[in-house]
Amino acid sequence: MLKPLIALYFFVLAAIQLGLLIGLFHYHRSRNLVRPSPYWMGSLIANISALIVFGFGIIFVDNVEKPAFNFTIANTLFYVAAIFQWLFCRSLSHSISRRLDLLAKLSVILFFAVFELLRQYGDFEIRTIYMVSLALLLFGSQIYQLHQIRKVNASPQLTYLQYATMIELGFAICRLLVLVLGSVSIHRVEQLPQILIFFTIAQFVANTVAYIAIGSYWTEKMALSSVAISDENEVIKKLLLERDELITSLLKANKTAATGALSASIAHELNQPITAISLNTEYLKLKMDRGVDNPSEIKDAILNIEQDNQRISRIVSTLRNIFKQDQAELMPVNLDDLIRDLMPIISPQAKACGIEINLNLNSNHLIPMNSNEFSQAILNLMNNAIQSLSNSHIQHKRIDVSTQLKQTEVRLSVADNGSGVADELRANLFNLMSSNKKDGMGLGLWLSKHIIDRHQGSITYQVSEYGGAEFVITFPLKPING
Repeated sequence: MLKPLIALYFFVLAAIQLGLLIGLFHYHRSRNLVRPSPYWMGSLIANISALIVFGFGIIFVDNVEKPAFNFTIANTLFYVAAIFQWLFCRSLSHSISRRLDLLAKLSVILFFAVFELLRQYGDFEIRTIYMVSLALLLFGSQIYQLHQIRKVNASPQLTYLQYATMIELGFAICRLLVLVLGSVSIHRVEQLPQILIFFTIAQFVANTVAYIAIGSYWTEKMALSSVAISDENEVIKKLLLERDELITSLLKANKTAATGALSASIAHELNQPITAISLNTEYLKLKMDRGVDNPSEIKDAILNIEQDNQRISRIVSTLRNIFKQDQAELMPVNLDDLIRDLMPIISPQAKACGIEINLNLNSNHLIPMNSNEFSQAILNLMNNAIQSLSNSHIQHKRIDVSTQLKQTEVRLSVADNGSGVADELRANLFNLMSSNKKDGMGLGLWLSKHIIDRHQGSITYQVSEYGGAEFVITFPLKPING
């Protein structure tokens, strides 16, 4: 009757530890915050397995002096559980090196070999003393490690673990004393002293409490990690909210700034023809007040006003069509003729600045385009060249406008012998509001590129052969549907 009762004690302890293992395993899986240490999980699994194997071994053992091989397996598993628990405690303050991990595995092999020899050639007392002696070494070292850890980590669960280990150590010492002081050799289970059975079961109960303390420590660690992560999430949410508010504010500010700058840029584009109209109007009023003595001068002034008015209308119409994002209305246009038609508009300003405009037009090809839009692009490039040269101190100022027909494209070039574009400005040359002119807002080149893109062409910047700026526009020759 004694064997089933002892086996029942082991099975109950195994069931308690198995329930602890399953509960903690599912808790950790549901949280998935902190990865549990493989040492204490491995220790618990090994201890449960040892209790089950030992319990069944007790039921069927006849002679405890020469037990079956399953007792070697059970006791080796108990040793593995103790070694893993020791490694777990050490891992709380030190990283487990490969060397130490290897030594622990080698010690398991050595323990197995020694215990198997003792099973075959020793007796119950020698094997028990061997097991208890190793337990005393591991428990003592584990208690010392926990004492050192608690100096920096005042976790109550580690305190419980230290106390549980001390109780295990106390019961192990009692077992050792019973065996050393005992005078009767033990051959059968029925010969086991009840006090020895009590101390043995009590040691395993304390061992179960130790595992509960370890599980509680890890659960406590996960709870603290969960709180920390929750706090971090709150901080991150606040930061994300602040970021969104900042981005919204920046977008509003950028939209306001862009709208203002764009308005100023458009006003700058319109300023020149409006100024010219104002000057011609003042000239006409002066002539009318003094009397008309030369009708041709009046006619020229009226013609200039009409041309400037058309230019304003063209700029406004072009901008309206572009910003509506409608597809450009294309008609076949001779590029060379279009450039020649623009000369009366641009030549007076160039002449006033002492700039010579040279035309080298060799394309003589019809290109599908919107003449109003593309005229604006060409005028922007030529106005830029004139403004650049007007600030230059070179004696002979020139702008070369050339066209060339190639096999797959038409090439248009506007080059000057001014100072060119600084290296640091070239990367953003065609961006809105990237002008390097004091009186410009960066609309001209951006608008020109936008127009050329709408015509499926391309525009690039390069240094001209005179060292100034050269803008090259290319158009594909294949028909473009309007």
